[in-house]
Amino acid sequence: MSFTVTALGVGDAFSAMHYTSCLLLEASGVALLVDCPHPIRKMLREGTEGRVDVQDVRGVAVTHLHADHASGLEGFAYYSHFALGRRTPLLAGPEVLAQAWDGHLAAGMRVLRDANGPHQHTFESFFDPCPIAEGEVFAFGPFAIEVRPTLHHIPTYAFRVRAAGRLIGVSGDTAFDQDLITWLATCDMIIHESNLGPAHTPYESLAALPRELRARMRVTHLPDGFELDAAVQPLRQGERLEV
Repeated sequence: MSFTVTALGVGDAFSAMHYTSCLLLEASGVALLVDCPHPIRKMLREGTEGRVDVQDVRGVAVTHLHADHASGLEGFAYYSHFALGRRTPLLAGPEVLAQAWDGHLAAGMRVLRDANGPHQHTFESFFDPCPIAEGEVFAFGPFAIEVRPTLHHIPTYAFRVRAAGRLIGVSGDTAFDQDLITWLATCDMIIHESNLGPAHTPYESLAALPRELRARMRVTHLPDGFELDAAVQPLRQGERLEV
């Protein structure tokens, strides 16, 4: 039994070269998305060579609601609702779920019109909300999931996900935070963001971490054209790694 991660996107919000950051986790035949940018079906098709589509994804875990991480939620949920006849389990920290409908999705999903007139919908019409509180271990299929708040512009959570006896850490968007690094350091694989600005982690901060920790780390969310040295390997779009 294996636990794999596929990098569907590795770019930042302004990338002209890559899809934005998104991971596909798979264990025991169950697929879980971490973040869901647009165009998610195209990302799945290209990233898995057609092996995985929306119907194969059990749920979506969202770090935060910035568009480069969550712009695909509406399309994913509409496809699940109309084409598959099911709701989308949405896993996130409580503050993210509290804002997901009124602050992000309702404008395009609350009122749907057809020949019979307008029809009112709610968050639960399309989604099965699964809040994960800090300090809790949330069981979802073969995955055991934990969250921790990060230092970002809006409520954002890092994830630790365990499956098949292995543990992956995903930083989410964050300023450099040594306490978060310590929380992630127990993981067999760490996917950590790096970008410019006060709400992101400078690459130099990751490059200065101990070698043993950097050996288990991949960096993502980089701006186009960023020149990496060999200190921390970049995550490559489309690559599938065993945790």
